[in-house]
Amino acid sequence: MAMRSWLFVPGDSERKLARVSGCGADVVIVDLEDAVAPSAKAQARGLAGEWLRARGDRAPFAGWVRINALDTDLWREDCAAVIAGRPAGLMVPKAAGPAQLAHLAAELERLEARHGIAPGTTRLLPLVSETARAALGIADYVREPHPRLAGLTWGAEDLPVALGTTRKRNAAGNWTDAFRIIRAQVLLVAHAIGVAPIDTLHTDFRDRAGLERIAAESHADGFAGMLAIHPDQVPVINAAFTPGAGQIAAARAIVAAFAAQPGAGALQLDGRMIDQPHLQQARKLLTRLGEA
Repeated sequence: MAMRSWLFVPGDSERKLARVSGCGADVVIVDLEDAVAPSAKAQARGLAGEWLRARGDRAPFAGWVRINALDTDLWREDCAAVIAGRPAGLMVPKAAGPAQLAHLAAELERLEARHGIAPGTTRLLPLVSETARAALGIADYVREPHPRLAGLTWGAEDLPVALGTTRKRNAAGNWTDAFRIIRAQVLLVAHAIGVAPIDTLHTDFRDRAGLERIAAESHADGFAGMLAIHPDQVPVINAAFTPGAGQIAAARAIVAAFAAQPGAGALQLDGRMIDQPHLQQARKLLTRLGEA
């Protein structure tokens, strides 16, 4: 299943949960953390569990849940309430590193066994940037890759509080140094361990032109998808992360050219030289489309 658009929906809004299935998102994340007030946590857990069970196996999107941070006393109740609904995965906010994920995985194994779910079914997507210590430990996921990892993602909303910074972007609209470093690490580490790098969200959901530019740049940089906070952002993200007809035709031509000359390390195609990195990139694209 494609993982281009990851749309958050508040777990305590029955109306929004009911409407989200038709928005076209590849992944819908029921949020039990930041979008839900403390007084509404219990209600949100119940609604999330009901929504997951009603979604069924044939839904055109993957159902995920953002649980509360693992340094709180809320996440166990979150997991207990939603695992019976067989979510595809859990987003882990304020993730502190692989050791913390191992602690969560042990609880998931117990819950999966209780509900007759194959061990390891529930995947994990940690938000790895929300504290300075977590951001400095992103490379730890290379040394200790967890088998449940579906990807890595990052956010720019909590870290400014930790850093005491008053800006995230410079006058030109580009990320400032700390955020650029985090984003690059997420991209590099995810590719190093073979999981999906998911870019952070664009908070101004009315800024379609800005999102089009940012999503196109994200895809060009090598990210596999992007977080979204409003259904109107979904088609823009999906379009940006869907290869165009020209890209697909070029990839097929490269694969066909090397198939015709299997002993060649490099060859000429349409007036330009192509070599093994071009072939690998073409195969990667076609694999995403189910053609490889």
